[in-house]
Amino acid sequence: MFCLRLRLWLQPGTRVCTVIWHGAHKLASIQKASLLPQKKLQGLIYPFSKLEAYLDRSVDRTQFQLFNPGLEDIVKAEKLFYPSPSHKIDYYTSAERMDHAPVLKPPEVCFIGRSNVGKSSLIKALFSLTPELDVRVSKTPGHTKKMNFFTVGRAFTVVDMPGYGHRAPTDFVEMVEPYLDTRKNLVRTFLLVDGSVGLQKADLIALEMCEEIKRPYVVVVTKIDKCRQGTLLTNLLNLHEVVNTQTASCFRQPLLVSSLHFLGIYLLRCFIAHITGSIQLSDTSQC
Repeated sequence: MFCLRLRLWLQPGTRVCTVIWHGAHKLASIQKASLLPQKKLQGLIYPFSKLEAYLDRSVDRTQFQLFNPGLEDIVKAEKLFYPSPSHKIDYYTSAERMDHAPVLKPPEVCFIGRSNVGKSSLIKALFSLTPELDVRVSKTPGHTKKMNFFTVGRAFTVVDMPGYGHRAPTDFVEMVEPYLDTRKNLVRTFLLVDGSVGLQKADLIALEMCEEIKRPYVVVVTKIDKCRQGTLLTNLLNLHEVVNTQTASCFRQPLLVSSLHFLGIYLLRCFIAHITGSIQLSDTSQC
């Protein structure tokens, strides 16, 4: 039934796009994913569903499903990630300081995280429907040294921030804090945490920084395919406890992703489209 409903949304007239771009990942579009078996598709769109069965009954599941859009909204959001002559998706510029940052009117979202957390890989997966877009991914931690701006038509801008921790720029704080604190069109910060190792000391410092700035942010749990489910659940529940007891500005639901297997990518696209005001959700969600 789940796959059938998705295929109905993708019939002519509501199709995301009639062209599968050359070089795009085989799961870049939900149109391709709709051909998967129902259980696999469900886990691909909503990764938490694969973990729910392993949770103790005493664990409150609602805070892991606060943002739970329907298929119609996910399909609608994906349209924004397809380029067209009137909706260009492109690298815009880089900046080393806030006073070098471009003046842009559309709402912005930024991604920060520890070096080697998979930040650039995640952004590349988000933009996988535009394979010609140059999002540089390196095996060397700390590759991103500047704030990199990517524009999505006139809808919103995605900012890839330098990583903190190992091989971080020496002036990381001077570069990042002023942006997070004063950027007027910044609507959400995504703080990435490696799901295979859980919260590290550097992540806790980043959480404190976000709390001091008092602007809304979300934790994105990356590399959920890199460890056993028991390890992931333990790290996820520890993170959940920290968010509930030590934060006030953090969205209560962590978003789970795997850039390699596209787990959670469609949901994250929908979240970005929603918080930037680019789509109106059919289902009411708290975020």
